Amino acid sequence: MTPITLVEGRRIALSNLDKVLYPETGFTKGEVLHYYATVAVPLLAHVHDRPVSFLRYPDGPDGQLFFTKNPPPGTPDWVKTTPVPRSEDLSAEQVVIADMATLMWAANLVVEFHTPQWPAGRPAVADRLVLDLDPGPPATVVECCAAALWLRERLAADGLEAYAKTSGSKGMHLAVALEPTPSEQVSAYAKLLAQEAERELPDLVVHRMAKALRPGKVFVDHSQNAAAKTTAAPYTLRARARPTVSAPVSWAEVEACRNPADLIFLAGDIAPRLDRDGDLFAPLTDPGRAGRLPGDRP
Repeated sequence: MTPITLVEGRRIALSNLDKVLYPETGFTKGEVLHYYATVAVPLLAHVHDRPVSFLRYPDGPDGQLFFTKNPPPGTPDWVKTTPVPRSEDLSAEQVVIADMATLMWAANLVVEFHTPQWPAGRPAVADRLVLDLDPGPPATVVECCAAALWLRERLAADGLEAYAKTSGSKGMHLAVALEPTPSEQVSAYAKLLAQEAERELPDLVVHRMAKALRPGKVFVDHSQNAAAKTTAAPYTLRARARPTVSAPVSWAEVEACRNPADLIFLAGDIAPRLDRDGDLFAPLTDPGRAGRLPGDRP
């Protein structure tokens, strides 16, 4: 019998809690749920009022993966959704992870959480800028750190404050809080930044996705700012060999990184980091910290 758990007054069926999802470490589905409960406060702050897409991996990272923007079959009627019109479906909706009950229901599906750079109700009006730094082997996150430090200073020159997190895979994400700005403008600015980084750091950075250009370099993916794109949310688990997390990091950690292992964080690492440092991405949720793109200033 599937156990029923009461979360904030909602009855949620939590299934297969002993199922091993990450064979390399023996990490179980029950531990996945425990992890998400542990990081609920900061995670909910970052997905607050945003449509969420799910990458589901119910049989673990080596099983079948399902990426879905639509509410999954069987979504309870108490789960909040928001309209997200798409060209192929003007009536489309997506889930909003609004509370602990919804988070636990979604975590039971075994998911990565991905969000766009704009909030619910304002499609294509971004309040985030994101740069996805993706290393082409033999480059690693160490090279991403070098690129991130240059981009941090370049953004600061435009009055924008960047925050870093691991992707939970091989690379790194930089995020900037913005006053509401059309996604098209944010995308254009991000592309210019990536192009400038390539000109200034030609041995380190590329701004185009072509695989032939990427070995040994860091691809600065500016396309994440397009209205249709999503990025792994802070604190989400990733469908990798181990239960890695997309974890916010300090700039001191970025500066000190000399080995890829320096910036790999597993589920069990996050609670101690939160106890020690708090939520390093918290400034992104403060409207007072939002910046303006250079062309938008009065």
